[in-house]
Amino acid sequence: MITRLSAPFFSAPHRVMFLGGAIQALIAILTWGIDLAARQAGLWQAPQWPLPAPWWHALTMLYGVFPFFIFGFILTAGPRWQGAPDTPSRVFVPAFLGMAAGWALIWLSPLLAALLVPGLALVMAGWGVALVWLWQVGNRPDRDRLHIRVVAAGVALGVAGMAALAAFALGAEARWARLGIELGLWGVLLPIFVTVAHRMLPFFTSAVVPNYAVYRADWTLQVMVAASLLHGVLSWLDMPAWTWLADLPAAGVAVHLSRRWRLRDSLGQRMVAVLHIAFAWVALAFALFAVGSLMSLAGRDALGLVPLHALTLGFFASMLIGMATRVTLGHSGLPVRDDGVMWPAFWAMQAAALLRILAELAGPAAAWLSLPAALLWAGAFAVWTWRHGPKFLRRRADGKPG
Repeated sequence: MITRLSAPFFSAPHRVMFLGGAIQALIAILTWGIDLAARQAGLWQAPQWPLPAPWWHALTMLYGVFPFFIFGFILTAGPRWQGAPDTPSRVFVPAFLGMAAGWALIWLSPLLAALLVPGLALVMAGWGVALVWLWQVGNRPDRDRLHIRVVAAGVALGVAGMAALAAFALGAEARWARLGIELGLWGVLLPIFVTVAHRMLPFFTSAVVPNYAVYRADWTLQVMVAASLLHGVLSWLDMPAWTWLADLPAAGVAVHLSRRWRLRDSLGQRMVAVLHIAFAWVALAFALFAVGSLMSLAGRDALGLVPLHALTLGFFASMLIGMATRVTLGHSGLPVRDDGVMWPAFWAMQAAALLRILAELAGPAAAWLSLPAALLWAGAFAVWTWRHGPKFLRRRADGKPG
């Protein structure tokens, strides 16, 4: 009934999830900007979050922003990877409604802390609906199942991560909250983002670079995912001096992939260039993690949050803008080309990443740079949503379903 009354919004997974993700991004980063303005500029009293402020920020970003876009993409592309039917509305509509209702409660939890756990439970239920479908799609015979199974495993780890955060909210030790955060970053986002890049970047590159032979060696993805999981485990065990064991191989493989995917030859085509530049941050982020780890091993101060923001802003947020734009245009029946918004939004995100890194490197005196970095993030997503949000509410331009 929902799909009949609310078409075309409920006619395709990318529509509901991308618009939900865009709204989440604006709420998450603007509320964090309010927190930064309070704690760093003293403009007003700092808000009281249901979790310690850094963990609240991690929760809203790791589980509240990026996953909407992940589900919008994978519920659209995943079945096509496996030669399966398109994801039916009986899957993506309940998944979206569970996530949206859950986050509505979570955003109200600063006013009533008791709403946090029920909100997380609803989000987990929404993820669970999608997980069952993805696992079914990933078990189809006679297909390469590596990519879809990595994504499904990441979703399962995300459910576990939210359960760990809920346990902390109910009174468990702090290590459970840390487990939830580590799982969200190293078990969910990084493996899934790398998997999508590994599956799609060679394909997109082959369309714009003459005589390019698609390179998609399984071992490269396996090393990257294993390194991500190992880093997460070592971080959770408070062993930062040893994460270089995971970080150095991952950085090397990321450099190898950028070379084999012809990064330099792709820079002339904006729709592909943004994806290649975003992926280049992976190698830089892992290299920075390795440097920080080796500094810790030598008993010196590490790099703080520099590597983390190279990964989250440089890779995740930048890749999201490029991939979401491509999917939105293609599935709106429009030409897949630079629309005049993606390119400046992408570079605004690069500036946000560099500002946030500079704020960390320059020490406490430059902490105020975190606020303009947050505003750049918000501006990039506001412009992107202004341009593309209406497309999720209108029928396709070419008259096709979806």
